[in-house]
Amino acid sequence: MTNPSILMWGIIFGSIGLGFFVYGKKQKAVIPFITGIGLMVFPYFISNIYILVLSGIVLIAIPYFIKI
Repeated sequence: MTNPSILMWGIIFGSIGLGFFVYGKKQKAVIPFITGIGLMVFPYFISNIYILVLSGIVLIAIPYFIKI
């Protein structure tokens, strides 16, 4: 049985990822585009809530620290 908090965090990170994806596509920025794809896909593969949240925060921070 799936934990409801994993579903909630997956939806939150997926919607943030969609925002990064659309921004990266419109601005032709590679880092936000790839980060957006990562944020939309990674919740499917992680079942531990702590690793899920930590990974999501790290992925959200990547475009802030890497500017190309």
